[in-house]
Amino acid sequence: MSSSDVPRDALSRSLVIAVLGFLLSIAVIDEVAASNAAVALSDASSRTIAVPQWLYLATGGAVIGASAILASVVTDRSFIRSMHDWQKSVPMWVPIRRGALYLAQLLGVAGLAIVIYRGFVGPQIPTVNVAIILVFGGVRAGLTMVVYLVGNVWPALNPWRTIARRLPTLGRAYPSRVGRWPAVGGLLLLVWLETVMPVNKVPAMLATAICAYTVITLVGAVVYTPESWFSNADPVSVTFHFYGQVAPLRWSADGVTLRPPGFDLRESGAVATTADIAFVVALIWELTFSGFVTTSTGVSFVTAVADAGVPPLVVYALLFVLGYALFLGAFRFASRVTRRTGETYLPPRTIALRFAPPLLAIAVGYHLAHYFGFFVSLLPSLVPAVVSPLSPPANPVVLTLPEWFGGLVIGFVLVGHLLAVWVAHSQAYATFPSRLQAIRSQYPFILVMIGYTIISLWLVSLPTASPAFVS
Repeated sequence: MSSSDVPRDALSRSLVIAVLGFLLSIAVIDEVAASNAAVALSDASSRTIAVPQWLYLATGGAVIGASAILASVVTDRSFIRSMHDWQKSVPMWVPIRRGALYLAQLLGVAGLAIVIYRGFVGPQIPTVNVAIILVFGGVRAGLTMVVYLVGNVWPALNPWRTIARRLPTLGRAYPSRVGRWPAVGGLLLLVWLETVMPVNKVPAMLATAICAYTVITLVGAVVYTPESWFSNADPVSVTFHFYGQVAPLRWSADGVTLRPPGFDLRESGAVATTADIAFVVALIWELTFSGFVTTSTGVSFVTAVADAGVPPLVVYALLFVLGYALFLGAFRFASRVTRRTGETYLPPRTIALRFAPPLLAIAVGYHLAHYFGFFVSLLPSLVPAVVSPLSPPANPVVLTLPEWFGGLVIGFVLVGHLLAVWVAHSQAYATFPSRLQAIRSQYPFILVMIGYTIISLWLVSLPTASPAFVS
């Protein structure tokens, strides 16, 4: 279908959205340095990368505007459906699959034991302690990338799941009304503790936190069975589950299925409850929050409010809770507005469930932007830590990233946004019978996505700094 066949008011509104996106880019991005802003970064890798301001403005405005216009021009339902239905299956030989599973389970349990042991008895220097390197460089950064770039391998690696399956279980029914709310609370709590406690700098404190997490996780798995606990209540497992929904590969007992990244989000049913929506938004917010408090602007803000007489922990708590409420409220508000712009009788909750999966693509873009440079710079230290965890090098090597890495950071954020807009576009055409309904239903969500993306671009443009009042 050509652009002339699209309703004129739909194209006009799309152009307005494009202009708003460009103006927001100009308004908030006034720095010329991009950095890897995340709580788990070591001081050695917290370097700024020079990025021309015009590159932010050109790429941000152009991609955001193009994505909005694309969503209004591509209206051929059969074309959209054919793109999302494409897949390629490859069978896997059973002995190889079983061997890989046993090896992954062994590596997971061994990794947990090494992290706890070296956290307590190893050198209390974060840059050489294998516990810090494996948890933040190996799992927080590297393994998460593997999950959304290749597929969710965590169920096989998960050491707590491997141990829990060998323990007796009480087999109590997991309360269905609770759903994944414990995972939502657990994720927010982990991010909070990671921010206000120096677990990424004190190996013994990290080992203590992991021991506490191990006890809680194993007790929950024994009471409610491993399948119920790790599917609903365990924040780490649920995090990898949602990130894995974006991956191009799906691993099953029959083999591997290949699909374009994120194209399975439309009909996967990954987001089925209100708790799932809250968790998906929390994935975006936790990267935004940790990114903000580890920038010079965030440190200045927290310091200024604390100097006015507010206790630092209260400042962090208010910023954390109110920011998450704002992110979640913006998405829920968009679902209510969509009910009017789309002229539909669908309740806002149903609309929110349909349009929440595209947010996972934005979360992936955020994570790559925040952690890819960190992972690459730490790779020379990560490899020796994995190969020889009990005898780390005395002088670990940390790579200095070239300036062009700043362009990658921008690209990751914008590619995630573009994929999210496309998935939302295809979801709209799968939900609404009228083309005009499908087009108009996307406006509120596109504006929310633009807001998320602009905030992320602004954060990665700021120099990093250690969080204020955190030793």
